[in-house]
Amino acid sequence: MLIGEVSRRSGVSTRMLRHYDSLGLVRPTGRTVGGYREYSAEDIRRIFHVESLRSLGLSLREIGRALEDPAFAPSALVADLVRRTEDRLRRERELLERLRAVDASSPSGWQDVLRIVRLLHGLDSPSAARRQQAVLSPADDVPVPAELLAEAVLAETDPNVAGALRWALARTGDDGVAHVAAGVRSPDVDVRRRAVLAVAELPGDEATAVLVEALGDAAVTVRGHAALALGARGLTAAVPVLVGMVVEGVNDVEAAEVLGSLSRDPECADRVMGALVAELAAHTADSGVRIRLIQALAELPGTAAHGVLRDLAGDGDRAVALVASALLGLLEGR
Repeated sequence: MLIGEVSRRSGVSTRMLRHYDSLGLVRPTGRTVGGYREYSAEDIRRIFHVESLRSLGLSLREIGRALEDPAFAPSALVADLVRRTEDRLRRERELLERLRAVDASSPSGWQDVLRIVRLLHGLDSPSAARRQQAVLSPADDVPVPAELLAEAVLAETDPNVAGALRWALARTGDDGVAHVAAGVRSPDVDVRRRAVLAVAELPGDEATAVLVEALGDAAVTVRGHAALALGARGLTAAVPVLVGMVVEGVNDVEAAEVLGSLSRDPECADRVMGALVAELAAHTADSGVRIRLIQALAELPGTAAHGVLRDLAGDGDRAVALVASALLGLLEGR
């Protein structure tokens, strides 16, 4: 079969067939009387072998080695192809995200596009200082897409950069909540914690609803941040988690202060007092827990906790009695 017919039947151009010949990949085994290349059935099968391996991403050099070396094991080469393909897909996904971020900024001209691209490059920097600078020095009149900021804040490990990102996300308004809320349901506890911290700085009922959902998180660091934020917003639903934080010693000082603030409402004060007293009764053998509960009681407004503190001032545990007595003295001396 002559080269033209082989090209038509195989779909491989005559130019590529000649290239294969020059490389020694597929050399026609025969020649016509006129000196034209003539391909045998075996030659054509080899062409299809070459094309199949090319479709997997092998170079012509690798194909030649695979076809000529009987001892060649494909496993290592295929594994390398898998790695290279995964790298290419990762780069393509990154490019897609960049394009989406640029599109979300609704650029009016190429200068706007370039400013967003510079921000993206800044956020990708291995230097925390440069990432922070990129966030705190936005381009004039170019809105930063909330989706971009949300993605960055959920991944950021440096506390200073994360704080800058949360500040920038809060400036986007209501758009920020929808983009960062998905992080609250992440299987990664660190991502959930970052999401709650970001939502805590966003206003509105939608943000509050996300924080209420986070109150049921299995990780105390996540539900604790949600409770602190909700307590600051005046929601009594946070009381059980806040009391639990005092018991567990997780941000217990902040939790006690928020409980004190919530207790300015008389109805909530009774609820908080009851919860703290119940925990005191449940932890009679743990001085550390009882002392933290006493300190939380001291944060309650007015004289609500004075009676409980007087009783505890005579407690059989000397450390508990001393703390209760000292705090009662401070409160009564005001």
